[in-house]
Amino acid sequence: MTIKPLSDRVLIEPAEAEVKTAGGIIIPDSAKEKPLKGKVVATGNGTKDEEMVVKVGDTVLYGKYAGTELEVEGVKYLMMRQSDILAVIE
Repeated sequence: MTIKPLSDRVLIEPAEAEVKTAGGIIIPDSAKEKPLKGKVVATGNGTKDEEMVVKVGDTVLYGKYAGTELEVEGVKYLMMRQSDILAVIE
């Protein structure tokens, strides 16, 4: 199945949450921080007022509560508007 976002929406695959701390302590699932960065998997075409700046393959930072969580074929994604993305990591 292929997901094609519409308008100014972006499909992001979140980075994995940290499993261990620097000291080697294993963190339980309930205490893990939600990842705040991920990789752009698909983008819409933008709108007449806002062109699409991010592209497929970009690693981005986004807000803690940004986007809608989706699960497709066992893979978790976030769908969000481009304006919810804070920065592109180069």
